[in-house]
Amino acid sequence: MKVLSEPNEDYLERIAELIAEKGYARVSDMAEKLEIKPASVTKMIQKLEELGYVNREPYRGFVLTTKGRVVGRKIAHRHLVLTEFLKKLRIPKKIIEKDVEGMEHHLSDVTVKALEKLIK
Repeated sequence: MKVLSEPNEDYLERIAELIAEKGYARVSDMAEKLEIKPASVTKMIQKLEELGYVNREPYRGFVLTTKGRVVGRKIAHRHLVLTEFLKKLRIPKKIIEKDVEGMEHHLSDVTVKALEKLIK
């Protein structure tokens, strides 16, 4: 399976968040959440659709495929584990949010499991 770029992973994570919050995801929602132009979102959604992570539904937005949901959950899990780990280190919340966004894309599954054991 092709390794996804950080922006691809971020999009999948945000799409999963929107679907969990609202039950759907649309270009306008993504643009607002990521603070970018709708045209940029459309371009990325088309790319993710070509890669098999997203299906567009006319007039309804888009949904994650099974493949997309797996990646979205994996990124969200890494995010949660890192957040909890940094909280244990008493890092301020604002710093945690910034650091986690950068770190979550670079951890191996082995490291995530080790951090999980450590925080439990």
